[in-house]
Order: sequence, then structure tokens, then C-alpha cells
Amino acid sequence: MPMLKDPSVKYRPFPQINIPDRTWPSKVIDKAPRWLSTDLRDGNQSLIDPMGAEKKNRFFDLLVKVGLKEIEVGFPSAGATEYDFIRSLVTENRVPEDVLIQVLTQSREDLIKTSFESLEGMPAAIVHLYNAVSPLWRQVVFGMERPQIREIAENGAKLLRDNAARFPNTKWHFEYSPETFSTAELDFSLECCEAVMQILQPTPEHPIILNLPATVECATPNVYADQIEYFCRNLPNRDAAVISLHTHNDRGTGVAAAELGIMAGADRVEGCLFGNGERTGNCCLVTVGMNLYTQGVDPELDFSDIDEVIQTVEYCNQLPVHPRHPYGGDLVFTAFSGSHQDAIKKGFAAQEKRNDELWAVPYLPIDPADLGRSYEAVIRVNSQSGKGGFAWVIEQDQGLKLPKRMQAHFSRHVQDLADELGRELVAADIWNVFEATYRVNDPQHFQLLDWDETKGPDGARIFAGKIGVNGQEQSVSGRGNGLISSVVATLADSFGVNLSVKDYSEHALSAGSDARAAAYVECTGPEGQTIWGVGVDTDVATASVRAVLSAANTLVLSGK
Repeated sequence: MPMLKDPSVKYRPFPQINIPDRTWPSKVIDKAPRWLSTDLRDGNQSLIDPMGAEKKNRFFDLLVKVGLKEIEVGFPSAGATEYDFIRSLVTENRVPEDVLIQVLTQSREDLIKTSFESLEGMPAAIVHLYNAVSPLWRQVVFGMERPQIREIAENGAKLLRDNAARFPNTKWHFEYSPETFSTAELDFSLECCEAVMQILQPTPEHPIILNLPATVECATPNVYADQIEYFCRNLPNRDAAVISLHTHNDRGTGVAAAELGIMAGADRVEGCLFGNGERTGNCCLVTVGMNLYTQGVDPELDFSDIDEVIQTVEYCNQLPVHPRHPYGGDLVFTAFSGSHQDAIKKGFAAQEKRNDELWAVPYLPIDPADLGRSYEAVIRVNSQSGKGGFAWVIEQDQGLKLPKRMQAHFSRHVQDLADELGRELVAADIWNVFEATYRVNDPQHFQLLDWDETKGPDGARIFAGKIGVNGQEQSVSGRGNGLISSVVATLADSFGVNLSVKDYSEHALSAGSDARAAAYVECTGPEGQTIWGVGVDTDVATASVRAVLSAANTLVLSGK
């Protein structure tokens, strides 16, 4: 059946929240929220093949390593695998002292009892109770009215209180979710949460966590922010509650909803690394955390080795991280477009010249090095790339900073290869073309064997040396007003090779006692053609001589 021409006959716009004096649009997030990873629960239950004990333990260690202090480790009443994993965390003392583990349970006596038993022996832990409260669930799923739904929440809260008393050696924290909050009436969500609070009696010193899930994302993120602000304004004893967010990504705005929810007054964010979760996934903790980082706010999460994080997540979930996923994807710091490459290359050059640490590079909102990424993969060359792209690759791979006009000259050769191969060019491809174009190595007609420079009585510079010509050594000399002009004169006098030097540049390739230098000459041939030469040596003067011979080799060999 095709899409409807008039979808309004089937779908209704989500109602807006009436808050004329809403304050969240002018708020700025200036500190990290509390984070909870639900990778081992919500993320795990969304997998085709749920994780076994080995993968769960590996994932748990990763979450601890990146700095998660609250981790929902499972649904202990779901089965033996879940229960046994949680017990192993407890009995093997695998939970660091500064980490709180959390378990989830529905509001049923047997499930709540099992949940507490799974955590027996923990110094502190969170038990998370939920029941759905929205009209669709009440009417379609449960066939209940509001008083019956509230009673489920109240009974669950009493069971939390009574089961906690069975294990007095554990410091219990409670979380309650009015599940399907984002599609429920706000007054009823408040009513259920207030009822739970009256039973559990939280205090500012020992608050309850009230989690407000966008179980199914059905509205724009500003509506969710309005819901959070309204809830925070109208909740009695607000200072005795931690407001937590659990957004889903059905509309593709789970991250935005979480960020606006924080601005609206929330204290805590639940989600998964790279957003795994049911349907289109949960809020991505990596994205929200790194978004804070790019605004100069410490997220209190460490993604310094993002590739290790990705490898572990992909192994445990058996799901790939998309190459365009924010911050973590293989291609998010990569430019193929010529205009993008040129801007990035200029940005890096400007960054090196600045005297402060502030990051300002076009197309790169964050320094890839902060996430453990190298600069080699920032620019990659294909048929869409421009001269800035391969120049960057040559610089990163070989240290050669080609003059701008030489970049334009070389770009035609790179473009021809890209068109011929029809694929991305790697650094070795580009270097092979460079060597062949500028006769940097074999085949060469002229090879520098030895040379010396002296100053004549008239002030002229005299070049004298030995040059191999097709394997035969030949002693040569020439005069000029400088080293390069004397080499040019030598080529003309000894071999009839006529070049006119138009421009020259040089730069160091490295520092220290074994430093090398690169030299570039732009020459004009006897027919007015432009010929480039490049030379590299530990001695800058020798690099200059090699550059002139490189141009001479191009002239001679291209005519054969």
C-alpha cells in the first residue's frame, strides 16, 4: 500500500505543552549530568543474539574504564543468564567502590524479590521499578483505568521498601519510571511519581531517581523539554528527586531530546554507547558526552581511545558502528571533497602558527587526536578530491610541503590515476605517481655522485662534480651567481640541457642531527613548458642540486 497523500486521516500531530514562560530555551549546559549506561539491559535486550557472560563482562569492564559510575547491569528476573551474571559481579567483587550497579524490575512481587536477591551482598545498589502509565497502554495493553495503574505503582513502591528491609547491610537507592511518560498525561505521571515518593519517603540527602522515558519518541524534542520543565516545576519535594531521562530515537532526535531535557531541568541521562537499543535505539552517550566536550565542558567520560571502545562495542553487540556515526565512525573526520580538503589543510597550517590552544579548523569541530585518531586519515583522496587533498597526504606521509603551483601541476597526474583506478587512492599510490612524475628515484638520466662548490676570483660560484649519465660517470663544472644557477649552467654546458629557474623554495623535513631538507625548483624548458624538480637530502644545498637534476631528468626523459 503506498504512502497516503493525506496522512492526517491516519495520524494526528502531537499536542503541545502550554508553558508560555518556559525557561529552557535560554539555558546552557555547563556541567555533565549523571550518566547511566543501559547497554547491558536495554541495549542487550534489543540484540538478535543477547550477550553471554563473557561479552557482558567485557562490556562491563569497558563501561567502568570510560568512567560510567551508574550501570544498569540487567533484568535479573528475565532468566538464569541475567541473574547469574549479576551475582558474579557481586560475589567476585568486580564492581568498583565508586560505581553503582542497577537492576530493572516490573511491579510484581516475585520479580522484585528476585531483583533484590540478585544484589545481596552489594554495599550499595539501585533497584529500578517501572510501570506504563500512558492512555494507549492503559486502554489497549492493560485494559485498566488510571486508579488501577496508580495502584500498581504504589504496590511496587511498597515492595521496594519491604524488600530493602530484608537486606539492611546494603545502601539501597530507588528509581521509578512512569513508563511511556512522553505519551502520557503530565498530571497523571506526576500523580504516580508523587504516590511512589510518599511511600518511599526520599530526602534531599537520599533522593529517589524519577526516570521520565520517551519510551517511543512521538514528538519534536522541544515538546519533550516542555514536558520535563513542566514536571520539574510541579513535582512536590523536587529537591528529594533526581530527574532522569531515557530517550529513544524513533524520530532520529534522541540526542537532541536528551540535551534539551537537561536544559529543562533534568539531572541524569540514561543511554547506550553509540545508541544501541530497541527499534531505532537509545540516546547515544558518546554523542551527548562529546557534544559537551566540544563546548568546553568536561563530560566526565573518557573516550581517548575511541577505536578501542568501538571494537569492544561491535564485538559484544555484533552490530557495526556506522561509519558516519558522530565522533566514532570511521569516516567522521575524513574529507574526500576537494574544497573541504583545502579548507582543512589551511586550517591545520593556521593552527600551527597560533599561540593558543583553542581549536579552530574548518570542518573539524573536534581535534581527532583527542579521541586517539591520527591525522593521516583526515584527508583521503579519490576522484572528487582536489590538490589540497593529495598535498596533505604527501605531507603527512613523506613530510613534503609542496609549493602551491606545484600542487596544481601534480593534481592532474593524481586525478588521471584516480579516474583510471576508480577507487580511493592510498598514500602509496600517490607517492608512486609523485616519484614517477618528478623522477625522484629511478629511472633517472642524471644521477648526482659527488659535488663541490667554490667561489671564483670574480665572485662567481663554481659548481664542480661528478654526474652519472646512463651509468657512466662524468666530471662536470659550471659557473653562476649562485649554487642553483651554476648547476643550471653546468647542465647547459656539459649536456645541452637548457632550463630557466623561475622559482625556488625549501623547508626542513625534520629536526635534530639527522634532519633532512626538501627543495623545489620551478623551471621553464626550451619550449616554454613548466617543469618541476624536487630533491631531498640531509644537506639543504645538496637537496637543491638534486632538485635541479630532478627537473633536468624530467625534461630529458619526457622527450624520449
